[in-house]
Amino acid sequence: MWAATQATLFRCSFHNCYGWRRTLLRVFGAQVHASANVRRTVLIECPWNLTIGADSSIGDRAILYCLGTVTIGERVTVSQGAHLCAGTHDHRLSSMPLVRPPIQIGDDVWIAADAFVGPKVTIGKGALLGARAVAFQDLAPWTIYLGNPASVVRERMHESR
Repeated sequence: MWAATQATLFRCSFHNCYGWRRTLLRVFGAQVHASANVRRTVLIECPWNLTIGADSSIGDRAILYCLGTVTIGERVTVSQGAHLCAGTHDHRLSSMPLVRPPIQIGDDVWIAADAFVGPKVTIGKGALLGARAVAFQDLAPWTIYLGNPASVVRERMHESR
């Protein structure tokens, strides 16, 4: 049912109908704050495993692959084309069973354009994952990461710090 809803009512909604898309996500079990914005071209798998906090924004063509839980904090920006992947396979077994490790994203995080966040990653408060960077390990709070694999560039300064 979600796939049909996403392909029609969600995707074909007017670009600024954020309330409508929040409602559709909630009908399918997502926890989405009333001030969160999700663009119509976002692809979401298993919305019942998704939580989005206050004043957060999910950009065009982002992929939220929520096989495991994906928790997005407050004031988070997930830019266009970013991919959050809470699902993988256990390569140690010949049957390669599906596993669903969670993704946790703290408050005040920015995941820039086309960045990738892998399963079982926690992104600390205020961290920044730069454009096209790839995170397969936890990211420390208030730190800027770039590259593949993501590595520390410098501390992220913030007006309240």
